[in-house]
Amino acid sequence: MAPTPADLRALTRARDLMDRRYVEPLDVPAIAASVHMSAGHFHRSFREAFGETPYAYLMTRRIERAMMLLRTGTSVTDACFAVGCTSLGSFSSSFTRLVGATPSAYRAAAEAGDHDWLKALPGCVAKTVSRPMRSQPAVRPPGPA
Repeated sequence: MAPTPADLRALTRARDLMDRRYVEPLDVPAIAASVHMSAGHFHRSFREAFGETPYAYLMTRRIERAMMLLRTGTSVTDACFAVGCTSLGSFSSSFTRLVGATPSAYRAAAEAGDHDWLKALPGCVAKTVSRPMRSQPAVRPPGPA
């Protein structure tokens, strides 16, 4: 069943909360409570509205921010903790699954200049084209593979 307009407004507020507070320890029941929904209803409605679970959305945002930190030279450990992850192993496996490269390999590629093509783009465009998607790895630069 599709979320109601009132549910969509609440879900958007919850997604905005995750965007703002991604560094903090967030869990689905607490986020659901913040928009006055049960955890089960929130989880189902969020997935129906946005195509992924609340936890998957939060991890995607965290990995997205970690990618930016790694491109600027931040160490893998510092990037992990800076985006709110508490386990380097879980962070690395989530990053690898979502991006298609380990955090260390992604950082090494950035140091080698493989991500310099993003610098030529306006920030909002660079953010969009480099955003990791659950259905596919992050976009690669144009040209031969």
